[in-house]
Amino acid sequence: MYGYFALVYITPAVEFIGIELSTFNVLSASLMVGIMIIPMVSSLSEDAMSAVPDSLRQAGYGMGATKFEVSTGVVIPAAVSGIFASFILALSRAIGETMIVTVAMGMRARMFAPESIADVPAELAYIATNSGSTMTAAIINLGLSDLAGGTTAFYSLFAIGLLLFTMTFLMNLASDIVANRFREEYQ
Repeated sequence: MYGYFALVYITPAVEFIGIELSTFNVLSASLMVGIMIIPMVSSLSEDAMSAVPDSLRQAGYGMGATKFEVSTGVVIPAAVSGIFASFILALSRAIGETMIVTVAMGMRARMFAPESIADVPAELAYIATNSGSTMTAAIINLGLSDLAGGTTAFYSLFAIGLLLFTMTFLMNLASDIVANRFREEYQ
């Protein structure tokens, strides 16, 4: 549904502001994934801030702080591990999202190969405004094709899977490290 929304509404809206796009494009898919993870980040961050004990808020008010000062000086620092964990969790979800991206971006793989450093912005703009493919879609396409063992496509299948596993593992590891580093326990 999100992918269809990106295809039918986001792409024409972006074209309306003057950016020329192909029907399937990376920009609309990226915007839709960004919109999709906003509720997750806000909900988890709100839960983290709600978990801060009321006694800390009351102590801030007792010191003469305003609501804004208590929010920014007491509640957010006390909830920073939960807030940061919500961002990492949402980023992990965005990385793993395939259907939105497949529907809105298409399944045409593109190679990022600028000839010089000066060509990088133009190459990135070209990639963002045209179709692309996710690593998950590449795994599916390779897995459904007729693969012979020992070929480049066979090894590519495992390399893409290993890369996805490594990215997921590193995101989870970073989340655990940050959560443990900044976690505060209250009585």
